[in-house]
Amino acid sequence: MIKEKMLRSAIMLALFAITGAGLVSLTHSHTEQQIKLNEQAALLRTLSALVIPNQYDNKLFTDTLTVTNDTLLGSDEPMTIYRARKQGKPVAAVLTAIAPDGYNGRILLLVGVNYQGSVLGVRIIAHQETPGLGDGIEIRKSDWILGFNHQSLTTLSKDLWKVKRDGGVFDQFSGATITPRAVVKAVYNTLIYYQQHRDQIFAVKPTQKDK
Repeated sequence: MIKEKMLRSAIMLALFAITGAGLVSLTHSHTEQQIKLNEQAALLRTLSALVIPNQYDNKLFTDTLTVTNDTLLGSDEPMTIYRARKQGKPVAAVLTAIAPDGYNGRILLLVGVNYQGSVLGVRIIAHQETPGLGDGIEIRKSDWILGFNHQSLTTLSKDLWKVKRDGGVFDQFSGATITPRAVVKAVYNTLIYYQQHRDQIFAVKPTQKDK
């Protein structure tokens, strides 16, 4: 009798364990998928803020190119470039870049550039800068990042692509110069990369599904 009770208890525990493991696995799978969908939606919103949707007719999210350039894009990791076209002609590109020298580490950003090389907009995607100081680079924290709009390598000389403390035109934050300095440098380097590689960026044709 005791052995039977112990056996039933063991079976019940095993069933609970299997059920629990299945629920955890199902929840994790659903959560992981939802997180990925949320990230894609956030990226699409950011891309649409940098390149106005009526300016292109291709699928910006999937018409992409992966490149590597440690010197100008801030990392030897593959970086994605999103390409906007209208009737097959190049309109703009949104380049992923990294400012490796932020105050608390790397700052991931997107730089939108029209075909001629002027900045359409810049957005910070991820960072670990100090709240209340360095996080002013976020659009939801301040409009500082909008200072890059319409700038280019021709509107500003190399010496002016710096924060004001270093002799440039871009504001620094009160008590935080390292963060904006790193972002300004990263945007400038990204424009240099675009200038040097524009033809190659748009030379690779999109696949049929990307059109």
